[in-house]
Amino acid sequence: MIRSCKLPLLFLACLCLFSGCRMRQGHQKDVMPAEADTLVVNEEPVIVEPVFEMSLIPAETEARMRGVSYPEGAEIQLSELRYMKLSYIDFDGVEQVGEMICNQAIAQDLLDIFRALYEARYPIRSIRLIDEFGGDDVASMEADNTSCFNYRVVAGTKTLSKHAKGLAVDVNPLENPYVRSSEVSPPAGAPYADRSKEFPHKIDTDDLCYRLFMEHGFTWGGSWRTVKDYQHFQK
Repeated sequence: MIRSCKLPLLFLACLCLFSGCRMRQGHQKDVMPAEADTLVVNEEPVIVEPVFEMSLIPAETEARMRGVSYPEGAEIQLSELRYMKLSYIDFDGVEQVGEMICNQAIAQDLLDIFRALYEARYPIRSIRLIDEFGGDDVASMEADNTSCFNYRVVAGTKTLSKHAKGLAVDVNPLENPYVRSSEVSPPAGAPYADRSKEFPHKIDTDDLCYRLFMEHGFTWGGSWRTVKDYQHFQK
């Protein structure tokens, strides 16, 4: 009798243990997905505010300019110039912030123009100070760099350029070169000298960049008679 009573009890104990294991396994399966869901983090999108700032020439920028874009004996005073930070959209569609030095007389015009270009997502390769190219205008053009101030003479003359006064801007100069007879500057811009062709980043009278500069009272080198300077806007 004693042995016969233990068998049912042993059977019940095993059954309970087996059932408990199944319940724990089932519970774990139910909980794991919920626990995994808690690891997902919803990040807020980062909003980048555009920058359109104007100031006197900062000390560190002046140090970069002296002896490069601003040589000893320059006829223009640094107090007549303005330093600007400009947001723009590069050729890859990425938002960037560039630097430009210009004459105070056109500073507000340029802020308005480049803000409108940015808002229209008009592509600009780069906007960097000419000092990053050692003051070398050709090197800056070869890099397709948009710039303004550079105290220099007009190529092949002793006449000061409008750039020397900070009153001229060159935009996307590789695709919009200077053309005089068979001379093309920069040389790498030769494929873009024929303006009857269609290609990206071409400035013509239908282009937004052209229209904005005209609205602000600038003249365009692309309309000159003896030479064509398709990158060039001056006031």
